[in-house]
Amino acid sequence: MARTLLVTGGAGFIGSHLVRRLVQRYPDYRILNLDLLTYAGNLENLRDIEDADNYTFVKGDICDSSLLQNLFRDYGIDGVIHLAAESHVDRSILNPTAFVTTNVLGTVTLLNAARQAWGDRDDVRFYHVSTDEVYGSLRDGEYFLETTAYNPQSPYSASKAASDHFVRAYGNTYGFPFVISNCSNNYGPYQFPEKLLPLFIANIVQEKALPVYGQGLNVRDWLWVEDHCAAIDLIFHQGQNGETYNIGGRNEWKNIDLIHLLCRKMDEKLGRPAGHSASLIRYVTDRPGHDMRYAIDPSKLERELGWTPSLTFEEGLARTIDWYLSHQEWVNRVQSGAYQDYYQEQYGTR
Repeated sequence: MARTLLVTGGAGFIGSHLVRRLVQRYPDYRILNLDLLTYAGNLENLRDIEDADNYTFVKGDICDSSLLQNLFRDYGIDGVIHLAAESHVDRSILNPTAFVTTNVLGTVTLLNAARQAWGDRDDVRFYHVSTDEVYGSLRDGEYFLETTAYNPQSPYSASKAASDHFVRAYGNTYGFPFVISNCSNNYGPYQFPEKLLPLFIANIVQEKALPVYGQGLNVRDWLWVEDHCAAIDLIFHQGQNGETYNIGGRNEWKNIDLIHLLCRKMDEKLGRPAGHSASLIRYVTDRPGHDMRYAIDPSKLERELGWTPSLTFEEGLARTIDWYLSHQEWVNRVQSGAYQDYYQEQYGTR
């Protein structure tokens, strides 16, 4: 193999799309997927490539230093793309410690294993995948730049900000070769149905309530997951060590406007009367520390590496709706947790 890449969190939403891309595009790479298979990690997402000659799955925890040291030694890992993380803001409010453990301590444990294995090599790279939430909230007309000061407002974003800082600190202190990217809200197939789009699609199908925080005026910048993975691929191979790249779709939507668009599209797809799905909207108490607006300026990535989104939001949303409607069995298994029983039998209990 030309090289061996370790992808952490490769059974999750973004991770599984990235692993598939790397396995298919680089047949001369060994792609090693390390995932703990917690509630959002699902190997069903990778059924189509699980038997590929250049793919290996390892069930394990990024906080397990012995496991990581063995993986670096046994596989000769020369590149890391680190996506493993606790990622849901609501869960972080209920249990901040779990986010510190995985997102901060797990990242540091991975950094230590890579640094020990690589020494002073300059032909290796540690790529840390982060979020725009580390920057906090924006006023109208402002955009997140790579130089925007950090101002995390939730336990989740604070834990990701801390992990970003540790990656940069290892670069500054030890000359460790790294790149970081901060992305906007991803959407697309295989997303765990606690996030807005898959949750609301499932609720509309089942005619359940659509809970909207506050008045739904919070603004998010939406990014097609495969466009994000194309950017990660590009940054890993062509980005400059020590640099940060913001990845965004130039695609801002107020939550309530997006939800009404989704309702209209779902009514059309399901053959329901206009306004039927919108009648399911219920306004609920806003989330604590809910940032009002996120919006990324991806100019650096576009200018320096030539990346641009491949789909309009309307195209991506249509594909997303179609995928979830044609994969209702997947949605039902994920929502019930039934898929975990199978993988616990194969890989041991979590």
